[in-house]
Amino acid sequence: MGLDDKIKNAAQDVAGKAKEATGKSTDNERLEAEGHKDQTAANVKQAGENVKDAFK
Repeated sequence: MGLDDKIKNAAQDVAGKAKEATGKSTDNERLEAEGHKDQTAANVKQAGENVKDAFK
């Protein structure tokens, strides 16, 4: 996996955590769910990159 991909995935995860925290603190369920979705997407991308690295 390239460093660029790692940075993008980490940034998406951090942004998702921030959205989720903001949603919780403001009782905005939509924002909280969106943050959780962003974190999940980042984790899935990371797992896919790890699989690709394993077969190199």
